[in-house]
Amino acid sequence: MPAVVGAVKVNTVSSSSIFNIGDVYAINPYTTSKTFAGGGSFNTGNGIQIQLQNSVTNFKDDDVIDQPNIGP
Repeated sequence: MPAVVGAVKVNTVSSSSIFNIGDVYAINPYTTSKTFAGGGSFNTGNGIQIQLQNSVTNFKDDDVIDQPNIGP
């Protein structure tokens, strides 16, 4: 069934967004990211107690691009 679209106002579309008007069969967004964090950074839950004396996150990324996005 064809889509009927009225007036559309787009304020922003970021680099990891998809903007579609009308009929579509499939939308496949893709993105990559790399995260560096210190000890105890991603803990979740109730009543967590963390005691870190010294926490240092060192990283060295010589190749810059680990897994490039190659779109269709």
